[in-house]
Amino acid sequence: MSDHDFTTTVSVGQTPHEAYSAILNVDGWWTGSNEGKCDEVGDEFIHRDGEAHYCKLRVTGLAPNKRVTWLVLDNHFTFVENQDEWKDTQITFEIAAAEGQTQVRFAHLGLAPEFECFEVCSNAWVSLINGSLRTLITRESD
Repeated sequence: MSDHDFTTTVSVGQTPHEAYSAILNVDGWWTGSNEGKCDEVGDEFIHRDGEAHYCKLRVTGLAPNKRVTWLVLDNHFTFVENQDEWKDTQITFEIAAAEGQTQVRFAHLGLAPEFECFEVCSNAWVSLINGSLRTLITRESD
């Protein structure tokens, strides 16, 4: 990790398997619309949040119950000038059992503080990972 990466961590009482399954259920936590598959290496999917955000991603790594890695192939925001800010960045989810809980360490590798979108994007990731994803992980185990 470097100062050009955004990270946040969430801890839940569910198993690493439950966390991994929830991450792969992108429709369940990443608000907006999602098209395509993301459960096998090489899969590509598109995320849209209305007109404000379009993002095309490829699954580049899966280690069941341990890690999920995506590469951003293309991205467009309506609220920034430089549309390349996310292009070729990686999104990772590291899953590990720790002290009776499961930790999910999210990182957007390459999402740098100097990016025009950094404040909006980092706040959105915090809300999604610590809100929507956490809720999905805990709800799926009920």
